[in-house]
Amino acid sequence: MPGEARTVWPPRERAPGRPPRVIIIGAGIGGLSTGCYAQMSGAETRIFERHVLPGGCCTAWSRQGYVFDYCIEWLTGTGPGNDANRVWRELGALDGKTIANFEMFNTVVDEHGRSVTFYNDPGRLERHLLEISPADARPIRAFCRDLRRFTDTNLYPFLTPPPLQTPREKLATLRAVLPDFLLFWRTAATRMERFAGRFQDPLLRRAFPFIFFQDHEVFPLLPYLFNMASAHHRNAGFPQGGSLGLARSVEERYTSLGGRIDYRARVTRILVEDDRAVGVELRGGERHYADHVVSACDGHTTIHGLLEGRYGSPRVDALFQEMMNRPELVYPGVVSAFVGLDGEFAATERHSTTYLLSDEDAATLPGVLQKSLVVQLRSHYSDGFAPPGKSVVHCTYFSDYAYWKQLRLTDRKAYWARKQEVADFVRAFLERHHPGITAAIEVVDVASPATIERYTGVRGGSILGWKSFTEADDLITGLINKDRMRLPGLRGLSLAGQWFGGGSLIRAAASGRFVTQYVCRELGLDFRAWESGGTTPWHPEKLGVLPQLERRRVR
Repeated sequence: MPGEARTVWPPRERAPGRPPRVIIIGAGIGGLSTGCYAQMSGAETRIFERHVLPGGCCTAWSRQGYVFDYCIEWLTGTGPGNDANRVWRELGALDGKTIANFEMFNTVVDEHGRSVTFYNDPGRLERHLLEISPADARPIRAFCRDLRRFTDTNLYPFLTPPPLQTPREKLATLRAVLPDFLLFWRTAATRMERFAGRFQDPLLRRAFPFIFFQDHEVFPLLPYLFNMASAHHRNAGFPQGGSLGLARSVEERYTSLGGRIDYRARVTRILVEDDRAVGVELRGGERHYADHVVSACDGHTTIHGLLEGRYGSPRVDALFQEMMNRPELVYPGVVSAFVGLDGEFAATERHSTTYLLSDEDAATLPGVLQKSLVVQLRSHYSDGFAPPGKSVVHCTYFSDYAYWKQLRLTDRKAYWARKQEVADFVRAFLERHHPGITAAIEVVDVASPATIERYTGVRGGSILGWKSFTEADDLITGLINKDRMRLPGLRGLSLAGQWFGGGSLIRAAASGRFVTQYVCRELGLDFRAWESGGTTPWHPEKLGVLPQLERRRVR
């Protein structure tokens, strides 16, 4: 807390009747969630965060009056009547907010100007696809038939980890899964790339993997169908305030429950005595002690930095020694170019478009991995991202973290030159598709994967961590269900956040709920949770004072 001396938590014996102390490392969504549920369950908690903002990768920054919102493209659980929504309501994340819902997930445009729009309504999508390619009626109808079936499902298992589920809860899950088991199994076993190869039309064959804006490569059909069905039910919308707005709301919920966050408080070591975590040491040597420690920061930093590599498990060792170095198992970094411009787009403009780049364009865009550029009209999402009468455009593409990191370390001048090339490309590309827009552009802010690593602390600038539907995802499941989010041989420490609970925001939030239930068992507390019930309308001022991403800027 700037401007005041930090109160030190000294060593102590927990007296009968006194609440146990829990230290949480990191104020990302996983750490904030852990703090909220631990406070509700009767613990005294404290979060140490290295940054000046909550949220981790769920963040934003500003320049020249524009808010550049980084993380959320859609949020699972924005509609009522499911477990994901219940988690967000318990965390206060959606309190007083409007939700922007879209009739389409994305539009894909090839280098020749042909386009396909992925509507969330199965009937409308089917008619649209058949107009583009009647010859592909068979795979089109198969995809839309499965999408219709997914619109009838409502499976969001985010409340209780399986080892702690009662027989009644397990039976309820089984009853929900059994009717559609073959559907889930078949769509989970069919890679999108293989399915897309069935199309005769070259646009559809190339476009289907880009439904989620960029090609996630290893994804099967299941997540595409699941999320499109969720969006059709208005359960995958964009919450007012965006990424940092979500984090600020959960922060407000946490502090209202009596929790405390210390910002600019960088943990450098987890203190261990007799194979038990007893506290943390901050940069500068200050030490704080607690009955339990939860690490919800970057996974590699936890294992190889804060614990100095002294503790692990077969699953954790496989993740952070073997799989961390396999690019096919970790989401790549993202290059973001935010554009602030004087003027507004028509309400009829599509909110999100993926452009498939020509070989010439791809050769010009530094470090591009998939020959594609996503252009999103962020001012269509939420109020407060741009001053009145102005707009924010967010342009992104997957890129190689190592490329940018090496440049920044060895040749800072070349690094900034590449960022300038990104800005120049984006200006020219937007001008090509929106003639006259160049004169309206007031600012371009470029963030490389190396920038995001430095700003958020997440290794490789990987916004989602491990890729889902891979062997890494299987290890995460084992870490939650068998290791109970612990490291065998080390008592008093639990693990939460995207690297230990899964990479989407709802999975990060659920990891805090899961880990708190395990910790309550150890500390003798009854796990408790209730919805916040907040109704005060959200407003942009709640974002607070935002830092700039970097002092230097591209031109």
